[in-house]
Amino acid sequence: MEPYRILLVEDDATIREMTQLSLQRDGFSVETAADGPSGLDAFRDHPPDLVLLDLMLPGLDGVSVCRAIRESSVVPVVMLTARSDALDVVVGLEAGADDYVTKPFEPAVLAARLRAVLRRATRPEAAAPLRFGTLDIDPLGMVVRRDGEEVSLTPTEYRLLLMLAENAGIVLSRERLLEEVWGYVWAGDTRLVDMHVRRLRGKIGHEAIETVRGAGYKMVRP
Repeated sequence: MEPYRILLVEDDATIREMTQLSLQRDGFSVETAADGPSGLDAFRDHPPDLVLLDLMLPGLDGVSVCRAIRESSVVPVVMLTARSDALDVVVGLEAGADDYVTKPFEPAVLAARLRAVLRRATRPEAAAPLRFGTLDIDPLGMVVRRDGEEVSLTPTEYRLLLMLAENAGIVLSRERLLEEVWGYVWAGDTRLVDMHVRRLRGKIGHEAIETVRGAGYKMVRP
């Protein structure tokens, strides 16, 4: 099996080289770029399996690069940030990132996070088609349609929708969604869930997913 190909876009040379070496030791193939424009060029020239993207980049910041990637691709994107500011996290996730990692990070933890994202981006086992009013979900083809029109979802958004749809009417906690959709078996940031639910609602209709205060989310039966 070919190793997963990671595109690492990081302007700090020391962090870039250390991260590249640690990921290569963990079995990844890693290409690097030092700024936003060269990162986009590398992405377009040799599309990777996952993009590991620093938030603060010269030339074009990480959020702008992520948005540009999302215009043409659903490849998993993980943001790297030296900040713990909640606003930075929210902006990155709303731009279409699947996850984020705060610096400094342990190499083993970073590798585990990337593997979890990549694992969840693969095609799920076939299941019966699901319908919720004008929303149709085809798990075999990984296709979602609303009013007959195909809806463009990232792999993470698709997994989240499928998890909610397969448990329609059942309240799923944020912690369970983190475990099932992101593959976390340790405590994760529930903002990941909230931001992805927000993006998903914008694509399939706000009325489709109900927030149950203090408990989590559930797919609304038509």
